[in-house]
Amino acid sequence: MTSGPVPTPRQVSNAFHEELHPGQQSAFISWLAFTITFITVRVITHKIRAGKGRLHNVSVGGVHLHHYMWGILTVSTVGGVALRGEDRLRRHPLVATAYGAGLALIVDEFALLLDLSDVYWAKQGRQSVDLAVGLISTTGTVLVGMPVIRRLRREGKG
Repeated sequence: MTSGPVPTPRQVSNAFHEELHPGQQSAFISWLAFTITFITVRVITHKIRAGKGRLHNVSVGGVHLHHYMWGILTVSTVGGVALRGEDRLRRHPLVATAYGAGLALIVDEFALLLDLSDVYWAKQGRQSVDLAVGLISTTGTVLVGMPVIRRLRREGKG
């Protein structure tokens, strides 16, 4: 099986800006940031647990600071920008990136938030992975399927 030439960064950028309106661009960036952050956090936490690498858990006064806390702070900040920020700020790629990354930090420890106990490495911690995969899959399906959904809606009204 032979594939075509790899697109240049300029071609990717042009396609991104010409095929997606600003709302779709923000959604795509958020989805991508969510996916990358979720995978990165899983890799880092596995390395910390195995005692590999230079990273370690963060504690203040003997209390472990879970990464969902940073996610809540990030998503709350994005919410403030959405409510009070100028439109150019709301549509900025960094806002979309922060939202996706913050949401991934929350979702990764969702089981902990549900049970209010540290089950990250227990069987219940699998709920976080399942939820993340479900969110990624559903979001991707909706984003990719929107043109089809729009057409079906138009044809249904005609």
